[in-house]
Amino acid sequence: MAVFAVVAVIVLVLDQGTKAWAKQALSGGNIIEVIPHLLSFVLVRNPGASLGFASGHTWVISILAFVACVLLAYASAQTDSHEWAVLLGTAFGGAAGNLIDRIVYAEHVLDGRVVDFIDYGWSVGNVADIFLTIAGIGVCALVLRGVAFRSGLDGRKPIPAEAYLSATSDEPAEMPAEPSEERPGCVIASTSGSDTDAGKADRPEEDSEVNGRGSGAK
Repeated sequence: MAVFAVVAVIVLVLDQGTKAWAKQALSGGNIIEVIPHLLSFVLVRNPGASLGFASGHTWVISILAFVACVLLAYASAQTDSHEWAVLLGTAFGGAAGNLIDRIVYAEHVLDGRVVDFIDYGWSVGNVADIFLTIAGIGVCALVLRGVAFRSGLDGRKPIPAEAYLSATSDEPAEMPAEPSEERPGCVIASTSGSDTDAGKADRPEEDSEVNGRGSGAK
């Protein structure tokens, strides 16, 4: 959540800061050419969405933008992926940046016009639009890469597909060999056997002594 908040604030500051500059530097119809016939700065007030879409339904776009911001904030609280948090924060900052314009510059209710000033020759946009585009491309990239939105409920990372398939296969799993343990009975038997052998080894000496005594008595 912290990553999401930091990224969202950075995007908002950049968007609102550049719009404030555009309103001051480009007022009165001033045009700044960056790349002749390709890229220039010109101040435009857009009542609709991208490319002027739905310009007659500004309040509808404002409500949709508000709902999008709520959903993005909720999603950021559900993910534990830094990559997803960065993209969600980027999208939130872009959507909130344009929503602020519709609220601040509204004449009635949520019908304010967004400040656009980056003229690409075929469309005019702003920094918020750039970040929204980056977020959209980034989300597609994460989906294609298979980056998990959230790890397991127990806090562990998702199990790879290969490991899951092998764990659920019908083939019996190989059981690890158990270490051999010496049984106490075997040890006792071995010990008693050695004692018996030792006793047998001592008996010839005792028998010889007895025989010697017997022969002396004779």
